[in-house]
Amino acid sequence: MSTLKTHVALNVSNIEKSVEFYHAMLGVTPVKNKGDYAKFDITNPPLNLTLNLSKEIKSGGALSHLGIQVESSEDVKAAIERFQAAGLALEVEDNTECCYALQDKVWVTDPDGNRWEVFVVKVGDTSPEKNINSPVSAIKTCCA
Repeated sequence: MSTLKTHVALNVSNIEKSVEFYHAMLGVTPVKNKGDYAKFDITNPPLNLTLNLSKEIKSGGALSHLGIQVESSEDVKAAIERFQAAGLALEVEDNTECCYALQDKVWVTDPDGNRWEVFVVKVGDTSPEKNINSPVSAIKTCCA
């Protein structure tokens, strides 16, 4: 089987601000940068991220948030340092329970309001009972 790479295409209202943000967030420069288009080709995690200039951005939509899962808390700390060095506003959550897992994470928001988390899962399942038939009301809201 060939290697898979995820592709995410985002509409953006300002290509320059978005390229600056994603350069800081991802730590790489775009492999292609035109007046209305930019492409980041990330090897770890394998991601083809494109930014497309759009006249109309529908804030919110069906997208909740985006994220990159890393291998360790040290990787989260490295992202925090990179974001701080770039002057990005961030929100840090250490030892937070989210989606029935214990995680360390940092959040940043791109110029068009898309929220990104860089996170590590420290404990994979924190629920006292692993019953998939539990009532929906018992689900802890997070990542919102």
